[in-house]
Amino acid sequence: MRITCLAENTSHKEGIQAEHGLSLYIETQTHAILFDMGQSDLFIQNAEALDIDLRGVDLAVLSHGHYDHGGGLSAFLSVNQTAPVYVSPYAFEPHYNAEGKYIGLDPSLSQHPRLIQTDEELVIDSTLTLYHCNQKPLPYQADCGGMTVERAGERCSDDFRHEQYLLIQEEGKTVLISGCSHKGILNIATWFTPQVLVGGFHWMKHPLDEALTETAARLNQYDTVFYTGHCTGTAQFEWVQDKMERLFYLSAGETVEL
Repeated sequence: MRITCLAENTSHKEGIQAEHGLSLYIETQTHAILFDMGQSDLFIQNAEALDIDLRGVDLAVLSHGHYDHGGGLSAFLSVNQTAPVYVSPYAFEPHYNAEGKYIGLDPSLSQHPRLIQTDEELVIDSTLTLYHCNQKPLPYQADCGGMTVERAGERCSDDFRHEQYLLIQEEGKTVLISGCSHKGILNIATWFTPQVLVGGFHWMKHPLDEALTETAARLNQYDTVFYTGHCTGTAQFEWVQDKMERLFYLSAGETVEL
């Protein structure tokens, strides 16, 4: 299995651009998967620079309904004419950040015929399953960070029911792909205990303090190998890097072989 980061907040490779967002290209034995599409068509430009042909993607997943993961959805639907895109039924609800700025998706795409709405659990095939985990208890408190969602004409705290996770099981490996882990990275690690977890931790606004150190210590108790970036925050990553034995940063243009 190969996972290539097509878009992320940082880039250390010549010719590869960065933006606040996330897009991953995942190659398994049977699939070419696009997981998230960043906030623009930059992931397509980076894919071309990396000699990755996105026309060959056979399925795509949108982790949740925020612009920095689904802003490039229209661009992907244009460049790839066949792949279905798996989305939460709540992905196109209006989402806002703590300052009240709209951070949701383009609502005009909500009825696109290639979008497949997922459920609490959707088995795609013997190797791929999507989970929402909306019915699971939260062992650890998850903070919405002031983000809101509009329902029935009123704004309320976002419970992130639009967030989903992709579990890949292949050759005895369990690899979980998460976009921003808004439901709490500790909760997600506890629910799945995968061998490998790839995704953002949403720590970018978290103070560098004892609470973050404690969270890192709890994650370190798992045998999971973590590849992170995007909303984790570079300062937060550097703060916990020496506190976790199996934590790595994944920048735009980098590939992980599993």
